[in-house]
Amino acid sequence: MSFAISLGLVGPWQIVLVVVIVLLLFGGKKIPELMRGLGSGIKEFKDASAEDKSKEDKNLESK
Repeated sequence: MSFAISLGLVGPWQIVLVVVIVLLLFGGKKIPELMRGLGSGIKEFKDASAEDKSKEDKNLESK
């Protein structure tokens, strides 16, 4: 099952339910901390993938 099809199965009530559960589990004060961590992880991933791509481009140019 593709990702696009599975998104069709998630309605607004399911999203609200997930948000409420996250709020109950982590509390309002922890969520910004979690989002900062997630953001820095995504940034590191993008930087690493850009670095790999530049190395690959340099290797192709040298051949």
